[in-house]
Amino acid sequence: MKTIRILAVDDHEMTTMGYKFILEDTEFKDFKVFVDTAKSYDGAIEKIENSVNSFSYDILLLDIQLSQAIEGPAKTGEDIGIYARKVIPKTKIVFMSSFSDNYRINSILKTVDPEGYMVKTEIDQKSLQAMVLTVMNNPPYYTQKALAAIRRKMANDDIVLDEKDKKILHYLSVGTKTKDMVNHISLSLPSIENRKRHLKAVFGVEKQNDQALITESRNRGFI
Repeated sequence: MKTIRILAVDDHEMTTMGYKFILEDTEFKDFKVFVDTAKSYDGAIEKIENSVNSFSYDILLLDIQLSQAIEGPAKTGEDIGIYARKVIPKTKIVFMSSFSDNYRINSILKTVDPEGYMVKTEIDQKSLQAMVLTVMNNPPYYTQKALAAIRRKMANDDIVLDEKDKKILHYLSVGTKTKDMVNHISLSLPSIENRKRHLKAVFGVEKQNDQALITESRNRGFI
């Protein structure tokens, strides 16, 4: 019987062991499942590289937020997905994350174009089993919250924002001060302030404060 090889990456070992226990114990009709695990970006990259010349992972299950090493730039599950697309392009990628906000999900859909996205609060035995079957036979697979975020984005395609606009909205929504956004976005402070004024005009809150912009952009599914 064919074996479907899965690499599950999450810095919480209990999470990956839960995936492993459920999927390896499931009796699929046409295949059995073997789940390998990794707890960090480096660990995942090492296992992917080691697999290239010996076997191929059929599916990667990637958490977005991973514990970081003491030194070096922060790496995420999104970075693993981008790398995997280059070295093992035929492997299916599914994100398993607590993030359900529109900005994060739609950003990953653009950078990685995964075969699935599951919000962790919606993951259970049945959804895990359904995800594997769908991804292997007729992807994509999304849980309800992920699908809702995608649909809200599609409904707002008449408003076109570039990546810098989206980043400004995102950092506003998490409480970043405008003067500190220069540390996260490659724009000068006057440029960021000009874009904020433009965004308020686009969303019809010209004479209101930043909270009104956050509320309106969230209502329209941009964050």
